[in-house]
Amino acid sequence: MLHVEKIKPLSKEFLESIGFYWHTDQDKTSYVADELVMITPQEAEAYYEAANELYDMYAEAGQYVIDNNLFHELNIPFNLVELIKNSWENDVHWHLYGRFDFAGGVDGKPIKLLEFNADTPTSLYETAIIQWAMLKANGMDEAQQFNTVFEALKENFKRLVVLGGDTEDFAQYYEGWKILFSSIRGSIEDENTVRFLQIAANEAGFHTDFAYVDEVGFNGKEGIFKGDENFEYWFKLVPWENIAIEEGDLALLLDEIVREQQAIILNPAYTLLFQSKAFMKILWDLFPNHPLLLETSFEPLKGKKQVEKRAFGREGANTVIFDEAMNVIEKTEGDYKGFKPIYQEYVELPKDNENRSYQAGVFFAYEGCGLGFRRGGLIMENFSKFVGHRIKD
Repeated sequence: MLHVEKIKPLSKEFLESIGFYWHTDQDKTSYVADELVMITPQEAEAYYEAANELYDMYAEAGQYVIDNNLFHELNIPFNLVELIKNSWENDVHWHLYGRFDFAGGVDGKPIKLLEFNADTPTSLYETAIIQWAMLKANGMDEAQQFNTVFEALKENFKRLVVLGGDTEDFAQYYEGWKILFSSIRGSIEDENTVRFLQIAANEAGFHTDFAYVDEVGFNGKEGIFKGDENFEYWFKLVPWENIAIEEGDLALLLDEIVREQQAIILNPAYTLLFQSKAFMKILWDLFPNHPLLLETSFEPLKGKKQVEKRAFGREGANTVIFDEAMNVIEKTEGDYKGFKPIYQEYVELPKDNENRSYQAGVFFAYEGCGLGFRRGGLIMENFSKFVGHRIKD
């Protein structure tokens, strides 16, 4: 059984003083749990190694998808295919960060990949800042945590310039290129997550600015603008599939901007391949029975407890858990029914002594860099809680 440790919670006043305003759920309960998951140094190392190994597998499988033109199988919108190819083929389109969601990893349970949030992963602020502050506020050693998220992001921003070179050489090669950071107006969570990333880029040595998406100008031949100022990089916390489906004209403009080499977009369009849950079927085909993977198919699995997910879906929406006879155990509704279903072997999440389930999230920025947990029922959804962790002495 997973072990949790009770702590003194961070006050709402303190959380808001550091820019964290989404601390209370709609049902008036705290989104941030007043407990920490206790893990061993070996478990922390295993999460780190799993993220690193899986990213290499994703890169290999991504090339396989490109080479074999499997975009339809992954439910990729047709108007992003050329942009995905262009971003994949040029190293300057650097993947800034993502988050692997895992079952297991604690209490002797093996780590199993549930999905990879590669495009617009949330819980960044919580993992990087809030759980670190929880240790500090409770008189604990803040180093007793698998959490180097901020430093890893700073280093990966430098790699936008040095790519595979030494990040120590950033200043030598940096020529004043600017990053414009954007979120949708009206979401304080999205905005402050983006502003957190902007701080990391500033500390890395970049010139940056912020604009809401509706304030950004796009010109296929000239690039991306805030007012009259041109930006070489644009970070957008807007899902690529939303741009493709809801903003088709913008998708075409961004395709032209990248093709004409007028700007680099973060995260790159190819991260939509990784974001698609259908990608895990490709992984299973290429790495069958790999210890980090769960069997995944485009058709229901025979005689197995399994989970139906949609290729693109968020916060656990449109998820169904079936037993071996395909009877529904649990299901959620949502707005993602139009996307392709995939079927993944079911694996039980670790539980505490109150029978609450825990799902691990491991951030990746060039390497595994931070662990946080979500706590909830059989399906993690928008009322699931964020739970920090501490590495045992």
